[in-house]
Amino acid sequence: MGNITIEVVNDGNIEPCRELCNELMAFQQSRAVMAPEVFDKMNFDTRMRKSYDHALHTHVVIVRDEGVPVGYAFSTIEEVEQGDDKLPAWAPNQDPAVSKGFYPEWVRFPQKIGFLSNLYLRDGYRSMGLGKKLFAMSMEWLESFDDVDLLFIYVSNGNEDALDFYLKQGFTYSHEVFGGFIKAVYKKRDK
Repeated sequence: MGNITIEVVNDGNIEPCRELCNELMAFQQSRAVMAPEVFDKMNFDTRMRKSYDHALHTHVVIVRDEGVPVGYAFSTIEEVEQGDDKLPAWAPNQDPAVSKGFYPEWVRFPQKIGFLSNLYLRDGYRSMGLGKKLFAMSMEWLESFDDVDLLFIYVSNGNEDALDFYLKQGFTYSHEVFGGFIKAVYKKRDK
């Protein structure tokens, strides 16, 4: 490990995250105890690029070692409407009696909601405090929006380390999404 730098993407070029995002999807698939095959169709283009292009506001932070991307965090602010909670085609459990969607019943629509969508570091960079730094930078950005009172993070099944990390950072467990394929944590902002 050489010269570690952390930069905020200001020019809209998120392409340096492509390989990292694809690694994250493969990592999540390797950890999944429920429906790992669902990750076969998840990649940079179907997840990060699509979300980046459709979000109201976006924030991407990249960690580089000697200029090579080794980690990133991706956050969004989105205007969520009633009905945005519908089950996507890739959801492994389509039974509405069992499968809650992205939001719990107490969320009122419409509203702007902040999301920490991805946080990933390659092996060898995970115990250097970089994850906490990426998380802190993402939270600072998300909390800079006065009209955003609710933050969500969705954790793939089997990734208990990530879930524990977010709970230790002050987030609260909310519910299982799509019958347990994803676990949702949230934070209400006090103003």
